[in-house]
Amino acid sequence: MKRNILLAVIVFFTIMNLSAQGRRSALLIIDIQDFYFRGGRSALAEPEKAAGNAARLLDRFRGKNLLVVHVRHDSEPGGKINDIVKPLEGEKIVSKSEVNCFKGTGLSEFLKSGEIDTLVICGMQTHMCVEAAVRAGGDLGYKCILIHDACATKDLKYGDRIIKSEDVHYSTLSTLRSYCVVESTDDFLRRR
Repeated sequence: MKRNILLAVIVFFTIMNLSAQGRRSALLIIDIQDFYFRGGRSALAEPEKAAGNAARLLDRFRGKNLLVVHVRHDSEPGGKINDIVKPLEGEKIVSKSEVNCFKGTGLSEFLKSGEIDTLVICGMQTHMCVEAAVRAGGDLGYKCILIHDACATKDLKYGDRIIKSEDVHYSTLSTLRSYCVVESTDDFLRRR
């Protein structure tokens, strides 16, 4: 009981401190869905590793009673959010039909109603829905923090050229640096 009271006091003062600093954070977990894993119709390179890091972020946000938003693309088969980051009852789930999770979903209005000004973003695919979330979030005035090792992508083909997933991932991170802070899971968790 004492531990629960102490935890409640810590959470309260953490939230008050974040609010006083103008920093109300939400974790956006983008499209970590079954079809991106081995055997899925659009398997990515090392999705388990990225999802594992996303789960670490999820644990931290849940532990601090901070807002978590699960984003899923309306697409079947395999459209279920993967169990590694399975939403808990009451956590916000946003379903989208576009690459940009803000387009036509009411997500920004939901975040603004909670006075959120900082988005911690992770998910799949780095070069598509994650990139779109970072750019749109930045354009809408949110401070964005992209957790690079909690994201995954795949090889791409352009004409007769194959662009390796690692190159796709890092070139996307490079272009997003003007929209967000790019950090590793370890660095983010160490500072927060």
